[in-house]
Amino acid sequence: MSVREKIKSKMDHLQKCMEGQAHIDRPEYTSDVIESVSKFWSALDDEDKDYIHCATYALENKKQWNIDK
Repeated sequence: MSVREKIKSKMDHLQKCMEGQAHIDRPEYTSDVIESVSKFWSALDDEDKDYIHCATYALENKKQWNIDK
C-alpha cells in the first residue's frame, strides 16, 4: 500500500469517526485516529490538514460535527 493510499484510508476512517460523533462519545479513540494520520503531516495536502485541524478543534471543545451539504 502506498503512502497516499494509507493516508486516504486513515482520512476516510477519521471522517467516519467525526460524522458518527465519536470525538464526543470516544474521544481517546478519535484522538488516536487523528494522531495516526498526523504522522504523515509532511505528505498531507492542504485539504487534509484543514480537516485534521477542524477535527482536533471539535474534539478538544466537544463540538458536534455537522457538515452542511
